[in-house]
Amino acid sequence: MKQNSKRSVCHRCDKFTDSNEILNIDGLGVCVECVYGKAKPFELYPIGVVKNNLQRRKKGFGVDGIRGVSRIELFASQKPFLYKLEDEKNITVIYYLHESDSVTSVFNRGLDGKKVGVFASRTPYRLSKIGVQDVTLLKIEGTTLFVEGLDAVNGTPVLDIKMSWRAL
Repeated sequence: MKQNSKRSVCHRCDKFTDSNEILNIDGLGVCVECVYGKAKPFELYPIGVVKNNLQRRKKGFGVDGIRGVSRIELFASQKPFLYKLEDEKNITVIYYLHESDSVTSVFNRGLDGKKVGVFASRTPYRLSKIGVQDVTLLKIEGTTLFVEGLDAVNGTPVLDIKMSWRAL
């Protein structure tokens, strides 16, 4: 056990575990083993970061700020992978929901108020913390992509860029 780590009890299996291995689901602490079983975590590295005026709302669902053009600032090492991307009008951005924390299993969807589970919504409060969104590619300058329609907040790590299925 790490020094200075706290221990918490899992509300599903009643085992004590390190607090950093407890997830907040429906307001209760649940250990990663109850959620993921014996699956092992793996590492992902970002390829860039989102820059815009959007911030996660302090309360409730959604973002605050002026929507419009976002920049995706890719690391210089990503330059070789941009070949012919400027030919695409629509791209898919995969990103890490770095400000997401607690998860509610069932809730009223913000889009239409319908009661749904996480998988039937676009909520950023997901166990995987992965966001996927199709956006319009406006232009590329160096390793900076200018896109429209991205609701990721400022500072969001970008994991991947793909040609959108809408382009087919």
